[in-house]
Amino acid sequence: MSRLVVVSNRVPQPGQPGSGGLMVALQAALEETGGVWFGWSGQVGAGDCGVLHEHRLEVAGGRHIDYLTVDLSQQDHDEYYNGFANRALWPLLHFRLDLVDYDRGSYRGYRRVNERFARTLAPRLRDDDIVWIHDYHLIPLARLLRQAGVRCKLGFFLHVPMPSSDLLAGLPHHEELFEGLSSHDLVGFQTVRDLERFQDYVRLFGRGRVIDTGLLETASGHRLKAGAFPISIDTAHISQLAEASVDRGSSRRLSESLGHRQLAIGVDRLDYSKGLPERFRAFERYLQEYPDQRDRLTFLQIAPVSRGGVPEYQELRAELEQLAGHVNGSWADADWTPMRYVNRNYPHATLTGFYRQARVGLVTPLRDGMNLVAKEYVAAQDPEDPGVLVLSLFAGAAREMDGALLVNPYDLDGVAAAIARAAAMPLEERRQRWQPMMARLRDYDITRWRNEFLDALRAA
Repeated sequence: MSRLVVVSNRVPQPGQPGSGGLMVALQAALEETGGVWFGWSGQVGAGDCGVLHEHRLEVAGGRHIDYLTVDLSQQDHDEYYNGFANRALWPLLHFRLDLVDYDRGSYRGYRRVNERFARTLAPRLRDDDIVWIHDYHLIPLARLLRQAGVRCKLGFFLHVPMPSSDLLAGLPHHEELFEGLSSHDLVGFQTVRDLERFQDYVRLFGRGRVIDTGLLETASGHRLKAGAFPISIDTAHISQLAEASVDRGSSRRLSESLGHRQLAIGVDRLDYSKGLPERFRAFERYLQEYPDQRDRLTFLQIAPVSRGGVPEYQELRAELEQLAGHVNGSWADADWTPMRYVNRNYPHATLTGFYRQARVGLVTPLRDGMNLVAKEYVAAQDPEDPGVLVLSLFAGAAREMDGALLVNPYDLDGVAAAIARAAAMPLEERRQRWQPMMARLRDYDITRWRNEFLDALRAA
């Protein structure tokens, strides 16, 4: 079997893939075939940082995984990661052209780091390797590897949304980024809609053609495959975690603090794509418009700080603190705080316990590639007494989680109405909505997702 080479912006410590479902899935794939995991070590140093760190982990069957990592200089980190990747590409890919902060210096840093990755990785690749590159930080890498003479299969998966072709064309150097994507043998997206937007770009701005759905040809004659591979979760593991955690530690204390009241929960990284100000305002609209439910529901929003040094994120945090204070100042009672807003991380097991006891799961991003919180909320529910998912139409998960109450996050009245409906929904309807979503998650879990992508890449 061909060796698998995973390339990601960050690489976990050997033998410690972390709690994220993606990292667990990639680790499992590497253990099956043996292989290499290459990328940034997470360390920021001074100087060139061109030293390659190599660690080997022995796995079952006499196979091994080689972890190959490089550090970044402070300049690299500022220009490649904090600069072009997260201040230009991230907002663009989330349909926020107004927030794109582009400058040529940060783009040169983005190219420079990808070039260093290509120079370091190319000599270590074999012609029969299967290389799986992940996400927007590494869009140019395949083209640079091809220029270095790499001939093996190259696949790419975009974890975030694919914006419309007109928005992409608004970014300087978009042609070079397209050349990076089109140098792969297979490009994977979260949804069919993302695939369609990519095909539109190929026709309208890439000077290529769509031979058939998922089969493309560039202006130079290179053919590549593209497809939708909606990422999933470790469904059985999440369900078991939630059942084991709901009556322990923080989950038990949360339950005791609620008393007779129901819980609505939101869990999001602190980011402008998540629609948190709109969600807070929609919850206040719910309190205004549904006075009969006013003392029956407590909303817990967990939003760990993300990219705290970026001005836009600092402004977002200040806005949310002001909104939460306003809601509580207007509606709280001596024995009830309607909104609990927390900027901290919780262990994954604790979060699943929170999900299980929440009657309402609020997942209302303005734009999201998939949003695995929506899927984890469903997987964590008690089959006998499941909660209700309120889900944004603009999350990739909305294409699969059709038992949710789908909402437009910009429509405050609509979100408020969905919260009220979810809080009052009869048990039988809650079960009828939950069961098909859970069946989908059991059938199409994280293992099936990565197997389908890798099988398609091998066949490309």
